[in-house]
Amino acid sequence: MTTRTSGPDADGGTTAAGETVATLAAGTGRWLGLHAGRLDSPAGRAELPVTPRVKALLQLALLCRCWRKAAPDDLALEPVLAVVEHAWRRPDFPRLLARSPDSARPFGLIWAALAPAGAVTDARRGVLDRLSADGYLMPRRKSPYLHLGTRFYAELAGVGHELASYEELYACSMLARADRVPVAELDVCQVTDTVFYLSDYGFRDTGLDAEARERALRVVERLTDHCVREGAWEYAAKLLLARHCLGSDPLRTPSGTAALGMLAGARSPDGSIPGKTARGRAPASAAPQQYFRWAYQPTLVTALTTLLLTNGRHPHPVPTTAPPTARRTR
Repeated sequence: MTTRTSGPDADGGTTAAGETVATLAAGTGRWLGLHAGRLDSPAGRAELPVTPRVKALLQLALLCRCWRKAAPDDLALEPVLAVVEHAWRRPDFPRLLARSPDSARPFGLIWAALAPAGAVTDARRGVLDRLSADGYLMPRRKSPYLHLGTRFYAELAGVGHELASYEELYACSMLARADRVPVAELDVCQVTDTVFYLSDYGFRDTGLDAEARERALRVVERLTDHCVREGAWEYAAKLLLARHCLGSDPLRTPSGTAALGMLAGARSPDGSIPGKTARGRAPASAAPQQYFRWAYQPTLVTALTTLLLTNGRHPHPVPTTAPPTARRTR
């Protein structure tokens, strides 16, 4: 992998940060290649509750999608992608998606949107047809946050919908009104996921005008500082990626440098991130299956962040005016 930076500064700090990002990307990717198969193994099916295990596989599929777009020739992707392809071939997977009534429809849409090429064609079509028939792809009473995620995955799935435009959904989001909200009252996942959905994880422009982008960057910076103070490893990784998706290089900001240093300090010798927070670090006595449950999600989030910082697009130009409202797709 070759690390994208904006060029070294006088003391070589940006170059050093880029090398740290590459080290984290290689280590987290290697750990996932060695251990993610537990999710779809007999042991994993016995040890892990169904709904969290399904969610973890969906997260892994999202990582693979971004990985294939950013670094399609990276050999480290192959064992991780093999786990996703094997899981999507399982005939019982669509039934597992529906195990929890609260998550059945969003899980079904994400599963259909992230299906590997050629996988479960008939079952996928059936899931999408049911979601359309029961009105899930219409606004109804969805919160702005759920509405935005539904639109993002509906578009990935290539299915028609009646959902509002990204511009309308951003205007209703927590991120749009977060600039003056106390940092402790903000939901990091809502803020960062809004950026991820608007930008397709950095693969397209967010569509925000210059003023809205600067407001969003201020929110991300405040949250990053807060998460560094709190030792919140997973959230810090998400915020680094959000800054990248907003077209700014987090390796050139004090908060980004601090977050990166925190992640590098948290990393275990095997490349994993051993918990979501410093206070929630996996105990040294944890058995392998217990450690996997502590480390899987923060390691995956860090892998996604560092992979896209390493191989993602350069910060894109910022539009000077807001884009026109997109038409709703039918």
